[in-house]
Amino acid sequence: MSSSPESDLPLDGTPLTAFPSPDLPSPLPQSPVLRAAYRAKAAANELAPLPRTPKDEALLAIADALVVRTREIVEANAEDVERAREAGTSESIIDRLTLNRERVAAIAADVRHVAGLPDPVGEVVRGSTLPNGLDLRQVRVPLGVVGIIYEARPNVTVDAAALCLKSGNAVLLRGSSSAYSSNRKLVEVLRDAVGGAGLPADCIQLVPGESRESVTELMRARGMVDVLIPRGGAALIRNVVENSTVPVIETGTGNCHVYVDAETDLAMAVEILVNSKASRPSVCNAAETLLVHKDVADAFVPLALDALAEAGVTVHADDRVLAYAPDSKATVVPATVEDWETEYLSYDIAAGIVDSLEAAVAHIRLWSSGHTEAIVTTSQSAARRFTQLVDATTVAVNASTRFTDGGQFGFGAEIGISTQKLHARGPMGLPELTSTKYIVTGDGHVRG
Repeated sequence: MSSSPESDLPLDGTPLTAFPSPDLPSPLPQSPVLRAAYRAKAAANELAPLPRTPKDEALLAIADALVVRTREIVEANAEDVERAREAGTSESIIDRLTLNRERVAAIAADVRHVAGLPDPVGEVVRGSTLPNGLDLRQVRVPLGVVGIIYEARPNVTVDAAALCLKSGNAVLLRGSSSAYSSNRKLVEVLRDAVGGAGLPADCIQLVPGESRESVTELMRARGMVDVLIPRGGAALIRNVVENSTVPVIETGTGNCHVYVDAETDLAMAVEILVNSKASRPSVCNAAETLLVHKDVADAFVPLALDALAEAGVTVHADDRVLAYAPDSKATVVPATVEDWETEYLSYDIAAGIVDSLEAAVAHIRLWSSGHTEAIVTTSQSAARRFTQLVDATTVAVNASTRFTDGGQFGFGAEIGISTQKLHARGPMGLPELTSTKYIVTGDGHVRG
């Protein structure tokens, strides 16, 4: 075997079946990460032609196993939480990291929901009989091997594995070191369940190692890994997008805005604002900026400040909002330029008053991450104008930003929320984990 792991990889387009079984030592690369990718490729080839039933049976086995082994999972998670507290990690990040019995049960329920969803593989996207008699069909097929690089949230381990399995893909999971004990236990549970259901356990693997080098190897495994999906903060996503040779589906940060229009229902606006910001501030669909039309500011801003204060939210206010601070119970501090671009992921929100709907849109265009933007209005024309002008994966009218979620949209657990404009945009469910191929059927047709 060559001393260079990459030289032993089948990266030249040779079919994987031309190589020995992944159980054999040659020609597997020496690198543990690339060996895992090789085994994932073999497992993906086994999954791709499977009908729905065996995949669903494996998913139900996973859900059952999560419930039965909840104690093991929670104990492993407690190790991660303890280390995080000792390291001085913020409470919002610890919340994302924490698993308890109720959260494990919810994760298992999500897996069962995925099992009940239609199988996208084999779906005919379009088809026709061409004028020359050829039958043409474009059908959905698995992507192959999907690598997920993510931070803190161990529920992503199960969500990603379930969606990839349902869509016929093998998955390589690279969570953060902060959740290593949780992820290792979860993957053990998932692999035991999948193997027990008769499918290749290697369709779900935790990427070996906790070092940055293991992430780099995964990003450079072009030809073995078909696509990478990063989930996490801006720095992680930027690193993967800029340094990966594997194609990337870019997920984005959530600098989400709530705009309260001149014509609005004040009580509804307050409720939507507080839910968008404070129901779970550590997630990407939480609101980070409030914009208020000047014509409703006198009526709305005092109500909003008091409601945000009751929810424990600190307001980073522009000069016009600061004028209302002395009469409120809220903790209000002056906003800086950085506040408008910040994804707080905490009990903080930036707030400003704008002169018009167009001014709100201009602010959003300047600072938005393209995730979710909301308008609260009783004006149909304002709602229509806002949805036409704002460019984001999701534009909400009289609804909380927190609804941008695969589960809430009926997709089952999501693989992530893509803020790019390629084949996947917004919450990514099962169809977004497939590609397509064309099947052309003739009757001795030749091209003249």
